[in-house]
Amino acid sequence: MTKIKSDPDGPEAQGEACGGERTYHELLVNLNPIAQPLASRRLTRKLYKCIKKAVKQKQIRRGVKEVQKFVNKGEKGIMVLAGDTLPIEVYCHLPVMCEDRNLPYVYIPSKTDLGAAAGSKRPTCVIMVKPHEEYQEAYDECLEEVQALPSPH
Repeated sequence: MTKIKSDPDGPEAQGEACGGERTYHELLVNLNPIAQPLASRRLTRKLYKCIKKAVKQKQIRRGVKEVQKFVNKGEKGIMVLAGDTLPIEVYCHLPVMCEDRNLPYVYIPSKTDLGAAAGSKRPTCVIMVKPHEEYQEAYDECLEEVQALPSPH
């Protein structure tokens, strides 16, 4: 048996040519049912930029255990959750913790992109961005938009 070479101009080759980048609408297909409030495409991009700036200043908390620990200690910041995390039991208690402490939280479509924004090859399902004077303007802009989103109730 010999391998049949695929046609380089075929539809599969064109799909692979665009790389791992998937559009915002393609990512929405994988959302879980609790992913509310969901960030718009524009807000998602702003959040990624804010996360990248926060990483440089070491002002983020990454992962369920770390975020939960510091929320319990009373730390403030924007919680960004990935909407495509399964099983949802892994992090479904975090929005409730945020509401109890009046912390803003928002869902974005992809845990892979969230991990990449944090400078990691590993996907991550939750990040908390803490305020810092180096990127205060970007943080405040994101905070304002996140708080303007309708609450899931």
